[in-house]
Parts: sequence; structure tokens; C-alpha cells
Amino acid sequence: MTSAEGRLVCIGDLVEDVVVWSEGTLRTGTDNSARIRRGRGGGASNVAVFASSLGTPVRFIGRVGDDAVGEALVRDLATVGVDAKVQRQGRTGTIVILVDAAGERTMFPDRGAAAELADVPDSWISGAAAVHLSAYSLTGPSLPVLRRAAEIARAESAILTIDASSVALIDSIGRDTFRSLIGALQPTYIFANGIEAGLGSLRELAGSGTTVVVKNGVEPTEVYAGGNKSATVRVPAIDEVRDTTGAGDAFAAGFLSAVLNHREVVDAVEAGHRLARRVLTEPGATLTTEGVVRD
Repeated sequence: MTSAEGRLVCIGDLVEDVVVWSEGTLRTGTDNSARIRRGRGGGASNVAVFASSLGTPVRFIGRVGDDAVGEALVRDLATVGVDAKVQRQGRTGTIVILVDAAGERTMFPDRGAAAELADVPDSWISGAAAVHLSAYSLTGPSLPVLRRAAEIARAESAILTIDASSVALIDSIGRDTFRSLIGALQPTYIFANGIEAGLGSLRELAGSGTTVVVKNGVEPTEVYAGGNKSATVRVPAIDEVRDTTGAGDAFAAGFLSAVLNHREVVDAVEAGHRLARRVLTEPGATLTTEGVVRD
């Protein structure tokens, strides 16, 4: 288990996920058979919960509404051992996630209060061994929070990571602006899938202390350092993908937990894949840690 001094701080969204598993071919204009489940969601909070399940001390920083849903989500984090520093105002965000028969997801986000995170005390961030940021917070009042978190991480020699998060996000911000915003944070590691890395030209940010980790689905993950691909890591075979929701968050949690335990980058990528594999084969794994922690 990681020592108390190896705390991970995750900054970003805590929302309610409404996950809809389709039980057949989607038909428009009529009823569709489905299973529906509500629970905790949001990329940064998922990373926090997954990392905590591995024994890593974790703090989550975010914003929820001043409502019963927000209260329940914060309580859920505490139940699984995450130290939650959460602002309470407005309306808690919701994401509706449609999961098809192949496990692929389509998301309808309404971030609500999560998009209004602002004026975070330095004391919430200071003292971390690693700080993980979600690119969703690159817009609106949350951007100064990310910039300040990056400043504190650099001043305290902490690891700083950022997840590219979404192709739609890159398109909405603009590709050049997105790359500039991430580059200005000077992260130690950038996590992106192949499409995100291509759209945002994120591989170009490798070097000067930044390593870019590009995930390619079932194909090997690529690690870029110093502007060149320094390694490829094979992805463990999966017989059946049941739900891709949260797989990237699980990867980040496994990677960060390994790095905080002084593992090399290739070993950390492999640790990320192992945790992501459990999520991919366990429907609704982001809603509970049961599918993650058991062997």
C-alpha cells in the first residue's frame, strides 16, 4: 500500500450517472428494452475511487449541488475511503450514458454544478505526491483552478497528470486552443486515446518533462517521451467487452497508483491496463468498486 505521503489529488467532476444498457437493437420512435441504473460518475471522481480501491490515499476536489443527490454522491466517496473536499451550490450534474450490445457508450452530459468549480483553497491541493486533472475543467471558471493546481504541483515537485477526456471537448474548445491550454499546464503525463491525441496533436507535447500516453483500444498503447515514441505496451486480450464506461479512468488510476509506488512507465501502463480490463468486463463497474477490487 502507498504511504500517506503518496497521496493522489483528483480535481474535476462528481456527477450522477444514469446508465442505460440496451438489451436489443435501438429503435427510434418506440420503446426499447433496457436495464437502467443510477450511481456516482465523473472522470476525476472515478479515478479517485479506482485508485482508492488499490490502497492509494486519495483526495477528490470538486463541486456538487446543494441537493440530496450531491449529498449522496459525497457520502459515497467517503464510504470507499476517498477524502472529499467538495463545494456545495446549485444543481448536481447528471450524465446519461447509453451502452449498446457491444459495450460502446454514448454520453449526454449535463455537468451542472461540476462545471462551476472555482476558488479552491491552496490547502486542498498542497501536499500531494500526484495531482490528476480532467480536461473537462479547461473551460469556464474551473480553468484558474487547474492553473493554480499545476503551479502548486510544480512548486512541490509533485507529479501532474491530465486526461484529454473527450473528442467533443477538443472540438468545442478548438484543437489549437486545447493543445495550448494543456501544454501551458506542463503536465508530467498526458493520457489520451488515439483519436484525441490526433485531433489535439498531443504527441507534439512530449518532451521537456512531459510524457504522452496514447491508448489505442485493443491495439498496443504508445508512450511518447522527448517527442519520439519510446515504448509500446501490449493490451491484455479481452474475450468480451461488456461496458467501456470508465475504462480510461481506471487506466489512469492504475497507472498513477503504480507510479506512486515507484514503478517504471511501462510497468505503470501495464498496471493501468489490468485495472481497465476489469472495468471493461464488468458492466457498471464505475457505479461500485466491487467489480474492481476482487481478483
